[in-house]
Amino acid sequence: MYLLPAIDILDGRAVRLARGDYSKVTVYQDDPALQAQLFEEDGAQWVHVVDLDGAKEGKPKNLDVIKRILQRTNLKVEVGGGVRSLDTCRRLADVGASRMVLGTALVKNPDMAQAAREKFGPDMLTCGIDADKHDVKVEGWVQGAGVNALELAQKMGALGFEHMVYTDIARDGMRTGISAAAYVEMSQAFGNPVVASGGIAMLADIVELARVSSAIEGVIVGRAIYEGAFSVADGIAACAGTLEFEPDFAEQLEKPLTIKDLES
Repeated sequence: MYLLPAIDILDGRAVRLARGDYSKVTVYQDDPALQAQLFEEDGAQWVHVVDLDGAKEGKPKNLDVIKRILQRTNLKVEVGGGVRSLDTCRRLADVGASRMVLGTALVKNPDMAQAAREKFGPDMLTCGIDADKHDVKVEGWVQGAGVNALELAQKMGALGFEHMVYTDIARDGMRTGISAAAYVEMSQAFGNPVVASGGIAMLADIVELARVSSAIEGVIVGRAIYEGAFSVADGIAACAGTLEFEPDFAEQLEKPLTIKDLES
């Protein structure tokens, strides 16, 4: 399980949205490449980049910013937002993206999604499923797809995808904490571990995910890091299970998880 600090790009700046609402924007850094460098200096090996302008318009709008991130750091960069054609996949691969996230295309152009997986391979392609109570959202989360998230996950697993980012929209950008059960459920449907995204508020949330790590490949964290809830270094340690806690908290973490815990 590994950490992916998030950089969401809007109008060339690093921002976070509340529940994907473009009218609720917080700007954290004018230079996303500098932000990526700071993440790397704090120990990050991956960064999750979303082109929010591209997500709305259906094609990349911040490719130059993504190139600067890749040029300025040695990070592995996972890119989503507006990845809806083979040409876009090729352009991202050419600039050095490690993984490309297909979201809207999974629903609206499944033939393209399958062609991309076959052309670029399962290591470079990630299916991105963003859902609000199992209702899949597309087009930068501004449209409901009329598709059940679990059914879509099962279909993507059957098509040969091996990586998935699952975003719990109701919690994304809100720092409300996570539902471990949601990710376990999606992993079971997909047939592979998933990258968890949405709602990470504190280190305890990452520790909770680590307790079901067979279902979790990685953890995307945005606002909690930007607002100082914990550092990238501590998030990485929590993912690896090497973070040290106060004795009373450590004792609480040693208690076995129950079904009630997972459903909370």
